[in-house]
Amino acid sequence: MAETKREIERKYEPSVSGRGGLPDLTGVAGVAKVVDKGSAELDATYYDTPDLRLAAHRVTLRRRTGGSDAGWHLKFPVAPGVRDEIRAPLSDTLPRTLAGLLRSRVRDAEVVPVVRLRSARAVRHLLDADGALLAEISVDEVRAERLTDGGGSARWTEVEVELADGGDPGFLDKVDKRLRKAGLEPSASPSKPARALAETAPKDRPPLPQAPPAPAGRQDTAGHHLLAYVRAQRDDLVALDPAVRRDVPDSVHAMRVATRRLRSVLRSYGKVLDRRVTDPIGAELKWLAGELGAGRDQEVLAERLTAAVAGLSRSLVVGPVRTRLRTWSTARRGGSRRRLVAALDGRRHLALLDSLDALLADPPLLAAARGKPKKVFGKAVREDFGRLAARVERALALPPGTDRDTALHEARKKAKRTRYAAEAAVPVLGGRAAELVRATKALQELLGDHQDGVMARGALRELAAQAHQAGESAFSYGLLYGREERRAAEAEAELPGLWRAARECNAVV
Repeated sequence: MAETKREIERKYEPSVSGRGGLPDLTGVAGVAKVVDKGSAELDATYYDTPDLRLAAHRVTLRRRTGGSDAGWHLKFPVAPGVRDEIRAPLSDTLPRTLAGLLRSRVRDAEVVPVVRLRSARAVRHLLDADGALLAEISVDEVRAERLTDGGGSARWTEVEVELADGGDPGFLDKVDKRLRKAGLEPSASPSKPARALAETAPKDRPPLPQAPPAPAGRQDTAGHHLLAYVRAQRDDLVALDPAVRRDVPDSVHAMRVATRRLRSVLRSYGKVLDRRVTDPIGAELKWLAGELGAGRDQEVLAERLTAAVAGLSRSLVVGPVRTRLRTWSTARRGGSRRRLVAALDGRRHLALLDSLDALLADPPLLAAARGKPKKVFGKAVREDFGRLAARVERALALPPGTDRDTALHEARKKAKRTRYAAEAAVPVLGGRAAELVRATKALQELLGDHQDGVMARGALRELAAQAHQAGESAFSYGLLYGREERRAAEAEAELPGLWRAARECNAVV
């Protein structure tokens, strides 16, 4: 089984002048004692694709022996100096759990040994007055050997300071002051393998993988700006894949939003990118959004109903309402996560990622792509807003009921599309588009809550019928149904005001 650890650390190296021995750290605020934990010999082999895709994304994969944490380690960047490390037991081959987390970046490429690092590590623990660990500081004498491209080697000394689990990151600032004063400087490399690859690179190629070049041509065109937005969403899809597999909170929602953003802008800006090419990609993005939403929609509905029941006083909860709700929710949610991971592992998902890469590598630009960004983006946003206006006005003209609920749901979809079109236009149109993003987001959220209420009322009818058939009281479900109706009426009453605000924002785009 793999385990995850949040790693917060800083790396240092001696200054150019040669200064940089490890100073006495007992004077650092909060440190009561420095304990020598001895030394260890570490032997780590780092793996990557032959073209170093993992290194390009600052992802590291290693198999290490020696020390207290021998095994397979996969590290994903979270922020500068912060990484999530997923560990798996030592084995001869890459564990399947880690291989899946690499899939969106590696695709069908083989993962091979690229560099070997052997380190003599001296470890010290920084303890507080109660003997609790504040941080671990290690001095590594590193020997690097490149295993591809004809070999090559390098040596260096490095100091690592790793914060204890649950520690205050501010403590590292205190240690930083003392280390800098002693002549140590922050390392210029984000990781040991990155430094090893840089220092052992053949002379006829860049030290490390380079980011894909921006499309050729002028950068003040509509096409350039749109492709930058598409590229950012593609990058989010790739980066969020392992987070979804690890069930990181909110990762499914974030990945679903990225798919919707991509699909929306490919449709909204169909005069910039040829829809004969992008529509098939949009269809696959719709499929992926559906797979991501299969469990999420049920989860949101269950959370809404659970909160509603929790808001009732004890006297209004008649019968086994909570138990029935849990049973109902579990039965509907079962298998959704297995289905999602299977979809991410499938050929269809990889083909979608490949098609997005191909789109960015050779974009099907139309004549409007060469146009002035403000003119092209402004027109696309206004056209989307016009479609939204038609939907909202139609919904407002209908009497309350099923037809109006359906019309409001359709308006919500258009609000989302308009929001994403405006979002893509913010770098071009500035504050005007940003105001429209906020206005359409508020509209979308109101209509989303209204649609969630429609779904909740349907679920409450189902639960009430089940309770009645089991000889239980349906009183609580009817009460909650009435509250959902009132909440829907309040949302519909608020809609005209939000709609006026959105129209005012659109008028200046």
